[in-house]
Amino acid sequence: MPVRIQKILSAHGVASRREAERMIQDGRVSVNGIPAALGQSALPGTDIIAVDGIPLSRKDDLVYIALNKPRGYVTTVSDERGRQTVISLVSGAGVRVYPVGRLDMDTEGLLLLTNDGQFANAVAHPSSCITKTYEAHVRGDVTGAAVLMRSSMEIDSRMIRAVSVELVEKTGSGGILRITVDEGRNRQIRKMCALCGLEIRLLRRISIGSVTLGLLETGKWRYLTENERNSLTGELGVRS
Repeated sequence: MPVRIQKILSAHGVASRREAERMIQDGRVSVNGIPAALGQSALPGTDIIAVDGIPLSRKDDLVYIALNKPRGYVTTVSDERGRQTVISLVSGAGVRVYPVGRLDMDTEGLLLLTNDGQFANAVAHPSSCITKTYEAHVRGDVTGAAVLMRSSMEIDSRMIRAVSVELVEKTGSGGILRITVDEGRNRQIRKMCALCGLEIRLLRRISIGSVTLGLLETGKWRYLTENERNSLTGELGVRS
């Protein structure tokens, strides 16, 4: 059954439907080698849909990647300001992939990338409630902050709280907190720390659900194992 091209692009995780419409208008999308028109439909699995000359992946080509994102990289496919993107770090995957959710430019650690749009949308959506754990190296009263973060805090007109907060190490000027949340709000950990009077020196995400950063070196990536992928899709109730 024919499906609107912008819907196909969204399902593959290429872009939102609105962004896909702009890509079509800009002449970046083709169907069977012919530039696509806005409102055009295509047959998934039969018609060859390409973006910037690169065909969309077939179901058999789906990949799932864990990257240890360095500081200084943005989690977008391209950046109009010319900043380094995480896509440049996973070029060896051989297929077009997209970030699952985001880490801000100054945050490092675990980032998932895939070309499975359904998987990406499900994992990234706040309603998924998949836990994410961060290590925050901070200056300030870490003991008081750990207690406060376990209570409800109002951030951006929403009441939120950490699932758990562990004081990993205490130093003369601050320490290291391990903070677990089940939401992925914009700069949530940084805003929580700021509200507690903490200055973040380094912020690293170390796990998403049961997928952990482990010994993966900064700037390196690996494929998710089948067990890791199944654990995430099992929590979400979506296909593996």
